Amino acid sequence: MAADGLRVLAFAHRPVAADTPRERWESSLAVSGLVGLKDPPRAEVPDAIRRCHAAGIRVVMITGDHPATALAIAREIGIAGAEPRVVTGDELRHLSDTQLQLVLDAPDLLFARVGPEQKLRVVNAFRRKGHVVAVTGDGVNDAPALKAADIGIAMGMRGTDVAREAADVVLLDDNFASIVSAIEEGRTVFDNVRKFMTYILTSNVPEIVPYLAFVLFRIPLPLTVIQILAVDLGTDMLPALALGAEKPDPVVMLQPPRRPNERLLDWGLVVRAFLFLGPIQAAAALGAFFLVLYGEGWSYGTALAASDPLYLRATTACLAAIVVMQIANVLECRHPLKPAWSGNSGTNRLIAWGIAFEIALILAIVYTPWGQLAFGTVALPAEIWLALVPCALVLIGLEELRKAAVYRRRARRPPA
Repeated sequence: MAADGLRVLAFAHRPVAADTPRERWESSLAVSGLVGLKDPPRAEVPDAIRRCHAAGIRVVMITGDHPATALAIAREIGIAGAEPRVVTGDELRHLSDTQLQLVLDAPDLLFARVGPEQKLRVVNAFRRKGHVVAVTGDGVNDAPALKAADIGIAMGMRGTDVAREAADVVLLDDNFASIVSAIEEGRTVFDNVRKFMTYILTSNVPEIVPYLAFVLFRIPLPLTVIQILAVDLGTDMLPALALGAEKPDPVVMLQPPRRPNERLLDWGLVVRAFLFLGPIQAAAALGAFFLVLYGEGWSYGTALAASDPLYLRATTACLAAIVVMQIANVLECRHPLKPAWSGNSGTNRLIAWGIAFEIALILAIVYTPWGQLAFGTVALPAEIWLALVPCALVLIGLEELRKAAVYRRRARRPPA
């Protein structure tokens, strides 16, 4: 019965008189029979275990059950293979810390008939090996391990108060598959925040470069402060929020875990935003600015008044260029490696609504009387907008080339 995954209980009775002394009760018991109790795992657990393995997450069973019962359950849910390493509490008691570290390297490993202090020892051993350890449990004897783990997850339905108090997370449905879904959601949130940051930080470059050009080259100021606010607090807001609401990528659970010390703002993101996408946008913004100035006869060194129609038209073109480039940028920021047209990132209606809002707002700023008064703009001719479209296509083309180069380099990299 244990080999079939049943918990086996022995029942006995006393065939002696009721007045038998208490100290003889136990020695006078006669076995009545054995009972096997079935506590089957949920149907979704095997699939959740497979998703963990695909995501580079190792699942180890630590239980107080009999080794045969534990092994049968482990094989049923996909934790143990053909020849797993089964460590009992008695064996664990005689292992030194060094020997335990070697045991933890076994590919298929489970612990059976272990006590609370031994669970705690195993958790600490995994942490010393550099693993980020999550522990699930529901009983009082699980509390020490839940407290010591990086993430303690207690069962909310059948868990004890002690276990819930010791844990960091309480699982309301007692379902292991919910933990895997939470991991997927956590990875998605991390990736979405990076998309959000890439999109927002990119527009900072075309906003600051005009000021540097104004100071260094003595040219008219290409972008005013109120126009910068129009981008940061206006046109960029909804597209950025839409990137933060992206759905999980289909391959997010096919990638290994991130390094524990990996940061949201890493060098790859900084280089992509500040040294690649940002300079492209800055070049387009300054190009639009000078296109208007030189197209209407301005010569270098000529001062322009803040109310000069030529100056207003040039700054408006600079602002419009940044917005058009950000529309292309939001499409490219949906994934750091996949093409914008691949469709593998799924549909996100908020992206479409964000772009529509961005277009509507810049048109209102440029063509409505209140927008022109508030932001110092004037109406732009159609040829200026047509000149900005190739700039957006250049950004998309160069970013797609960068993605392809990074993808090929990672594909050639040997697995860790």
